[in-house]
Amino acid sequence: MAHAETAKPASDKAFQSFAEFYPFYLSEHVNDTSRRLHYIGSLLVLVVLAWTVFTQNWMLLVALPIAGYGFAWAGHFFFEKNRPATFKYPLFSFMGDWVMLRDALTGRIRF
Repeated sequence: MAHAETAKPASDKAFQSFAEFYPFYLSEHVNDTSRRLHYIGSLLVLVVLAWTVFTQNWMLLVALPIAGYGFAWAGHFFFEKNRPATFKYPLFSFMGDWVMLRDALTGRIRF
């Protein structure tokens, strides 16, 4: 008797491409406040990066992951109530942050 294969939850799936991962990424960011915290963190990263280059104070680079991940993780832990995809898919998750910001700024997804 053959056992029926059970489908893996999306969070357990081994994504082969970013295009395959991004719908899952968006499903982990349905809370408006969480998404907005992601946007704030990403925009703050850009501001800190620009200020770092402008002032040539390279020690400011230490603030980049704190700014970016601090806001995003607060969104996950306090509003989404889920575990950030960064822990399992660091590169795809990093890419997802920027694509989600672009999609919000261009009106493809709700800001």
